[in-house]
Amino acid sequence: MLRMSKLTDYGTLVLAELAAGHGVVASAGQVAEATHLGQPTVSKLLKSLARAGLVVSARGVQGGYVLARPPESISAAEILDALEGPVAITECSAANSCCDLEEFCRVGRAWQKINSSIRKALQQVSLADLQMQAHPLPPPDLKAAFTSEAAR
Repeated sequence: MLRMSKLTDYGTLVLAELAAGHGVVASAGQVAEATHLGQPTVSKLLKSLARAGLVVSARGVQGGYVLARPPESISAAEILDALEGPVAITECSAANSCCDLEEFCRVGRAWQKINSSIRKALQQVSLADLQMQAHPLPPPDLKAAFTSEAAR
């Protein structure tokens, strides 16, 4: 199953919180409180995001973190790259692949094409797009889902 880690999901929440601050410097504690995440987790994420150049840190009494660029110019692909590494759904999809079967493989090119499509889709979604939903999504209506399945 293709799934990003919880830490990456939390990293996206942290970035969305900083984006909502419109350039105001926020401490790790303030971000933790606003996102309901633990401060050690938020601090770890902010350090990773700073190393990747997505946030900028400032030291001192008025220090904290702020986005390095406007949310419209930070892509979902960059966020995943910063927290998980580049998307590679198969070994041969990675930049430095080392699959012994690559020259004989009948399916590798198809997976590479799929990987490329996923990457392009992630590049087209910005942090601004990710944070557009201001309210939590309602829980899924499982009863309706099972009813429609039974009707088939």
